[in-house]
Amino acid sequence: MQHADAGEGAGTDAESSYDYAGSEERLIPASSFAEHIDAQGFAIVEGVFSQAEISSIADSIERAPLPRSRAGARHAMQLPIIADLSHDGRLLALTREVLGAEAVPYRATLFDKSADANWLVIWHQDTALPLRRQEDRAGWGPWSVKAGVIYAHAPTAALNRVLALRVHLDDSTSSNGPLRVLPGTHRHGVLSDTDVAALAQRSEPVDCVVGRGGVLGMRPLTVHASSKSRSDAARRVLHIEYAQAMTIEQGFELAVA
Repeated sequence: MQHADAGEGAGTDAESSYDYAGSEERLIPASSFAEHIDAQGFAIVEGVFSQAEISSIADSIERAPLPRSRAGARHAMQLPIIADLSHDGRLLALTREVLGAEAVPYRATLFDKSADANWLVIWHQDTALPLRRQEDRAGWGPWSVKAGVIYAHAPTAALNRVLALRVHLDDSTSSNGPLRVLPGTHRHGVLSDTDVAALAQRSEPVDCVVGRGGVLGMRPLTVHASSKSRSDAARRVLHIEYAQAMTIEQGFELAVA
């Protein structure tokens, strides 16, 4: 499915959840984060950030002059608090376990679901990347411009160089519209809308229930969705995307958004 923004969905089981110990500079996984990302397309790490840290981050974001839509805010990397968070040693350690030592953040999106701003997202993949320039090239497109940033839907090879980390600013529960995923679907490459719908019909979805301060890692080609909340509890998630390098393909540089 062609989708211009970082998207949403649901699903986790106990085997995809991890506890990490250690300092900001070194994390020691109880099991391999990278192995689960490779096999399932997603993995959950609970307790990456303390409750005090999350409160400070959330308060700073709420006070920041970030243009918002009903669902949250795109292009959030412009905020220093979010740009700094994207380079936090704990997030970089997780990312680099999957993408390698040179992985860098390039885009952030705030999702803000509540009783006053309740929404859903149908099953899809995240296939659009922000780029510094436009060029007609096989496998890339259609193109668009959003808030002054150039976007193109990318081929599988480029999207396989990307990983999203979702920092949970609130508890994500089964009742407040969590991300839902179809495990293993990242292995199918870029799919048509028809193929996505067919996979959703025959696959068992998983609800990604994550505690406040936890992090969910997800490949962009993992088919995912998000239902409306059935609760008054807020569900704010900071979705930060990383790439193996800012040059996503020869001649194509990612834009910071």
